[in-house]
Amino acid sequence: MWCCVTVCITVVEKFTNSLTPDVKSSTKKIEAEFRKFCKTSKSKENRFCYYLGGLEESATGILGELSKPISWSMPADKVCEKLKKMDSQICDLRYDKTIDLRTVDLKKLKVRDLRKILSDWDETCEGCIEKPDFIARIEELKPQYMSHQEL
Repeated sequence: MWCCVTVCITVVEKFTNSLTPDVKSSTKKIEAEFRKFCKTSKSKENRFCYYLGGLEESATGILGELSKPISWSMPADKVCEKLKKMDSQICDLRYDKTIDLRTVDLKKLKVRDLRKILSDWDETCEGCIEKPDFIARIEELKPQYMSHQEL
């Protein structure tokens, strides 16, 4: 059965597709590339990297459980099943629901969701305290980021 159609499968597929055949032939090269891949990861993908040992601050390291199956060309869902046996938290990672900024009424969102929108954009809201402050900042930045979302 499918372990988790979640962050794990998405990250493993994205990572595997970025590898050259030369890298795929060596577990050491796969692990080195995964560490590089993790340096640019954000949010849930960063947490996935942490669990596997792809970050410098990771407490544990089970990269071998990722690199060996990838070197054998094992499909992402099977790799994630193996990883789940090592650490069940890996399959608990799920992406947050995305907010469609073209249709959503920002006034109906919680401040937490408004903060998340700004965080996803790597933006801050200096001096924002009340909900209208966050909404104003999002409306100000929206034209800059909407074209990225539509791609």
